[in-house]
Amino acid sequence: MEKVDLIMFMGQSNMAGRGRAQEAPAVRPGTGYEFRAVTSPDRLYPLTEPFGKDEDDIAGVYEPGMKTGSLVSAFVNAYVEETGIPVVGVSCAKGGSTIAEWLPGTPYYQDGVRRMRRCETWLKEQKIQIRHRLTVWCQGCTDGDLHTDPETYRQRTAHMLHSFLDTCKIETCFLIRIGNHRDDPKLYLPIQEAQERLAAQNEDIVLVSRLFATFADRGLMKDQFHYRQKGYDLVGAEAGKNAGRYIVETR
Repeated sequence: MEKVDLIMFMGQSNMAGRGRAQEAPAVRPGTGYEFRAVTSPDRLYPLTEPFGKDEDDIAGVYEPGMKTGSLVSAFVNAYVEETGIPVVGVSCAKGGSTIAEWLPGTPYYQDGVRRMRRCETWLKEQKIQIRHRLTVWCQGCTDGDLHTDPETYRQRTAHMLHSFLDTCKIETCFLIRIGNHRDDPKLYLPIQEAQERLAAQNEDIVLVSRLFATFADRGLMKDQFHYRQKGYDLVGAEAGKNAGRYIVETR
């Protein structure tokens, strides 16, 4: 393996994954790897679900036993189908987190920087070329629950993402828009609209999926906030395909 695309998968619970790992698609051999920046930062592992299961740092992102099946495997399969380049993924997602908890200087933000840098350093030591540095971000439901002012949310998210991209020399953030609260379909609309404005106003933040918002009507929600594995797989496949096409067409 001579070159890879390094992707940070960040956000809250619907990035961390609350599905069923045994129902997720397998990642084709040689195409997707996990760098376990907390538990085993000295090798790559074939990417499997539940992605990031034990990557808990008491000083940062810490949610033992909560990651049960995510959208990452489906994302990587679709992304590599478009680009032909293997992915090294790094998990840094915390359920229930607000955007205020991700701002520069906070424990979650600092943990993300540490994980990114550990992976980058290790790949360089192995003489594996990093072709693109990217992140995939999905967060906002808790801010919807708390009625965070949508303009405040947009400004904070832009500040956080631009700071992270600059600090870690990441080219693009691929944004997955949040879905709807199952029992209160209008609750998250202001945050969704803020995310739409965020992507429209920033060339380095690219919206790659809106599918989560369709799943309440399709019976793909497991509770008020989270999705069945099929839902994660559908979003991962759409987001990965769109992200891969973006890279092929613009880089």
